[in-house]
Amino acid sequence: MSGEAFRDTSLSVAQRAADLLSRLNSAERLSLLHQAVPAIERLGIGPFHTGCEALHGVAWLGIATVFPQAVGLAATWDTDLIERVGAVTGEEVRAKRAADPAVSLNVWAPVVNTLRHPAWGRNEEGYSEDPHLTGQFGEAYSRGLRGDQSVWRTVPTLKHFLAYSNETDRSATDSEMSLRTLHEEELPAFRPAIESGAAGGMMLAYNLVNGRPAHTQPELVAEARSWTDESLLVVTDAGAPTFVVTVQDAEPDHVHAAAALVRGGVDSFTDNDANAEPTLEHLRGALAAGLLTEADIDAAATRVLEMRVRSGEFDGPADPWGSITADHLDQPHARALAREAVARSVVVLRNDHELLPLAQPSSVAVIGPLADVVLTDWYAGTPPYAVSVADGLRARYPNAEVTVVTGADTVALRSDRGGYLSVDEDGQVRASAASADASTLFDVTDWGDGVLTLRSAASGRLLTGGAWPMRADAARVGGWVAQETFRRTVHADGTWSLLHLGTGRWVRVSRNGGLVLADAVTLDTAERFDVRPVRSGAAEVARAAAAADVVIAVVGNDPHIAGRETEDRPHLFLPRSATSLWRAAREANPRTVLTIVSSYPYVLGDAEAASTVVWSSHGGQELGSGLADVLSGDTEPTGRLAQSWPADPAQAGDLFDYDTRRQHATYRHQGQPYAFAFGHGLTYSEVEYRSVVLPSAAVAAPAPTHRHAALGVAGDIQARVTVANIGDRVAEELVQVYVTGAHEHAIVGPRRALVGYRRVTLQPGEVAEVVVSFAVDRLAVWDDDVRLPDAPSDWVHAGALRVQPGEYTVAAGPSADALPVSTPLTVTP
Repeated sequence: MSGEAFRDTSLSVAQRAADLLSRLNSAERLSLLHQAVPAIERLGIGPFHTGCEALHGVAWLGIATVFPQAVGLAATWDTDLIERVGAVTGEEVRAKRAADPAVSLNVWAPVVNTLRHPAWGRNEEGYSEDPHLTGQFGEAYSRGLRGDQSVWRTVPTLKHFLAYSNETDRSATDSEMSLRTLHEEELPAFRPAIESGAAGGMMLAYNLVNGRPAHTQPELVAEARSWTDESLLVVTDAGAPTFVVTVQDAEPDHVHAAAALVRGGVDSFTDNDANAEPTLEHLRGALAAGLLTEADIDAAATRVLEMRVRSGEFDGPADPWGSITADHLDQPHARALAREAVARSVVVLRNDHELLPLAQPSSVAVIGPLADVVLTDWYAGTPPYAVSVADGLRARYPNAEVTVVTGADTVALRSDRGGYLSVDEDGQVRASAASADASTLFDVTDWGDGVLTLRSAASGRLLTGGAWPMRADAARVGGWVAQETFRRTVHADGTWSLLHLGTGRWVRVSRNGGLVLADAVTLDTAERFDVRPVRSGAAEVARAAAAADVVIAVVGNDPHIAGRETEDRPHLFLPRSATSLWRAAREANPRTVLTIVSSYPYVLGDAEAASTVVWSSHGGQELGSGLADVLSGDTEPTGRLAQSWPADPAQAGDLFDYDTRRQHATYRHQGQPYAFAFGHGLTYSEVEYRSVVLPSAAVAAPAPTHRHAALGVAGDIQARVTVANIGDRVAEELVQVYVTGAHEHAIVGPRRALVGYRRVTLQPGEVAEVVVSFAVDRLAVWDDDVRLPDAPSDWVHAGALRVQPGEYTVAAGPSADALPVSTPLTVTP
């Protein structure tokens, strides 16, 4: 095969892709536009598909290092660490490909949709409510995935472009997008990774934007492609091409839809799973009807080929990542990084009585449904091991007695039609036991709002409706549609009926044999179970708490329940079931730490009185080790919130209204204090902010532009912040600098906007000056009346970002709601 220029690594990516395209016939070129691309055997090219999930570690491909959720990684505020997590993830993608060549090097990560509303079901997948901070973290993770060679370790694809952060009717809802919202709140999250060359693709969003599907908005795609001189692959989200016709009714048929997508900038269709034929048939129809040209197909096919060339697919031994083997999984450095990432992400929200760091307790009660488990989400891999919170504390305090109480109520359920529900060794469930024994006991966990799981006390396995007849053989709640959750109806006589939430059917018992089935259509035909209480979870919690030196109450969410992809949260409150367990522990022992492990912020509600509160995202395999490192004080707490925790649900605004300024939503626009503000997180020492000064209190306004400077880029303003550690421990302080006052100008800007930050380590008694530099155009707001002479003539560019002359304030402090020092800044015309 000599002379094949597409294999010549001395040529540019564009040259190699052009050569390969020239060797393909029309059918082969067209085949490149579907996710599943067949082999081209005459050229020695194997099959290919887009997409490998790698949000916080490799997902869906078996054993892989599981790092904290993205919202937890963001709480580190550490771009170096996030990049290192991306690098390990990229290495493990390569290891998976070494074991199976079908694994794609086109990774679908990171998610850079802003966390503008904490009710979004996919909150766990994003980084921050601040678009610029989101962009910075997304760039760092992409940089790690990509690697530092000319050949990309993997090719990151940003999700989901654009204005997507609700799950309810996500393919039918319309995200209203003013130009201000577009340029100030949405585009800045995507731009840094693309402009820096760290990302090589992006996935379009399910929703509509201003009445048109996000998948058919050529102006928006063109804007993103204008940020780079390199090729940018655009893929659809799964099923979205079909939804343009069936859900959104935006095109008369699938042929017109296929044409609209390609004209809108789409290169690869993710539709009908691995069956490419429907998509190819629609594209052929569009060509025959003159809706598309061969040049349109070639342009999309070229971008697919350029992505494949980038990843070294045709390089053979010249691929610098080719030495990665299937053994490069679960390496010691990956385990160490997983633990470091958890510890760096833990946020001490409140420590009023200075219970933390823990002394050397002789006994610890770890209570709550998350006390001794590690839960993973939909986009997580299979961890090679898992350290629960109880495990971590046992390891840290080997001489202490560590007691675990989940708080679940233990019951036996009896059917009049047969007998007690019992579970045999194979997990089969029958209503046939004549008396209650170990095989008939179920631990009932309330996850809030009446959603229950029932776990066999004998086997430790969950009751699931995913099988017919029903079984108790599930290790955890999981699956695209969870099959392990139920809701009970309590009748006037005290009996229970159970609704299986995965199917919407009621549980009943068969007439012969006592088989348990989730197939009753109405409550009238559902089984009514007599309930025999065996143990009270709250009473067990109180007993364990009273006997312990300290209590760690671990509550939060299961990532497959009440908030996940396809399901927005029902509300923002910490569930009453969780607050009740905390209260039972706290009333028995005031030395109780409310430890929340969750995918999102909560309004604490009945637990607002908690004097010691710690938060972690679902941290993956090293959750317990990382938490124990911080609780013990072995690691100083460095985690800071990248997303505000509301004091009241009203502060979050309307989930379906994307105009955060109009709603006074997010820290940028909200006037009332949050429960725990953006940037908040305590140290175990006390840091005093003494002053912030500017070498020059005046700066000239720059020319209008369409692009903000990225966060972290040095500029012509230097804020010099003096801080002092007045405590008796080393402090790790995140010095944050904001600009305020823009809301008083002619074009109302944000109340406060993060313009820079820097971490500093302070010894006891140490005073330090921390310099945070930022560009003045971080103050820009969108002005509809400005026209740039070289701007494209489309709706996206009908205006410009402009820094308004006038008075501002530069303020510094430990969070957006705590800015104790400030100084004026004048922007001159």
